[in-house]
Amino acid sequence: MSLALFDLDETLINGDCASMWSEYMLRLGWAQRDGFVQREQALMLQYRQGTLSMEEYMSFTLEPLIGRSPYDVAQCVEAFIDEAIVPAIRQSALRCIAEHRRLGDRNIIISASGEHLVSPIARRFGVDETLSIQLEVYDDSYTGKTRGVLTYREGKVSRLLDLIEGQAWMLAQASFYSDSGNDLPLLKQVGHPYAVNPDGILLRQAQLAGWPVLDW
Repeated sequence: MSLALFDLDETLINGDCASMWSEYMLRLGWAQRDGFVQREQALMLQYRQGTLSMEEYMSFTLEPLIGRSPYDVAQCVEAFIDEAIVPAIRQSALRCIAEHRRLGDRNIIISASGEHLVSPIARRFGVDETLSIQLEVYDDSYTGKTRGVLTYREGKVSRLLDLIEGQAWMLAQASFYSDSGNDLPLLKQVGHPYAVNPDGILLRQAQLAGWPVLDW
């Protein structure tokens, strides 16, 4: 059994779930319209440029969840997925996941978005295993803080190694599908890297290294 690793945003779905959720929170009245989306988009530009502080992004975008229970948030997330995420699912992604499942591979979605979004979205793909940014809960309420190592850039490698109990040899047989240059630390570790609808940074690396470039 080999590992089949999948980035989520702009890879399995056509869009970024965290940005889409930020817009949805505005509609819920959980965030103030003035400046919220503009600030989120400015931070996302830094992400695409590879200069983002993920701690800063998470601190900002988790503010609307402070004091809300995971149960209440989960109910809203499910409605959000039905409305915004399901139509954005890439059919090629579904076929790829299904093929790895047929081969008996261990499918894992590993994302730099929050676990409150990634885990329920992964279930729509039939994937039970995820690695994502963990959210702190205290007294049955979100605190607006994260916990543990963030699954961003080198953090994806670190969290994955923890999951597979340090058995780095498994990476030589692993496949990883991603669109982002931010995932180069993990792409360079696996035996079968795939650039999916890659950004400019990843496309240049894929062309230099001879990695497959997929159009999903």
